[in-house]
Amino acid sequence: MKTDIILSGVGGQGILSIAAVIGEAAVHRNLYMKQAEVHGMSQRGGDVQSNLRISDKPIHSDLIAKGKADLILSLEPMEALRYLPYLSKEGWIVTNSTPFNNIPDYPESSDLQKALDAVPNKVILDIDSIAKELGSIRVSNIVMLGAATPFIGMDYEEIEKGIRRIFSRKGEDIVNMNLKALAAGKAVADSHMKH
Repeated sequence: MKTDIILSGVGGQGILSIAAVIGEAAVHRNLYMKQAEVHGMSQRGGDVQSNLRISDKPIHSDLIAKGKADLILSLEPMEALRYLPYLSKEGWIVTNSTPFNNIPDYPESSDLQKALDAVPNKVILDIDSIAKELGSIRVSNIVMLGAATPFIGMDYEEIEKGIRRIFSRKGEDIVNMNLKALAAGKAVADSHMKH
């Protein structure tokens, strides 16, 4: 078992929480894990990226080579495309459809869509509207994690347990809201994979 994941997005979108849940699940399953330093967190609204490598064998480097990522999990569509050179031929992109238009020369949405359409394996979803329907925009990152669960290489139940352990100190309501968000994201991924 080996999964190389690039997490990307914009500062303040919840990349660290996604990494924490996946990491918690991996450690609980006695897997090896390396996470490269998260870049860009100091500035809310700046681009953020982290490499997360999980394996049942020792991992020597915390960086993912170009063309080797199994999954690009992105909370922002342009950030997903930024790391496309790292995606393996069989790899998947799971990305938010909603742009975080934070730079003056941000690409046109039609150009973004065209570039994403060219990727064979992808799940594109509007995490913000799904999270709003659930009652909390704050769980949009966990909706995204749910959509990525089929590609992480661990059982869905292990990711659920990771959420319980990470959020338990915040109370049962927060845990349940995050579990609902995870399930909503997974439902979208499952429907994409049936096509």
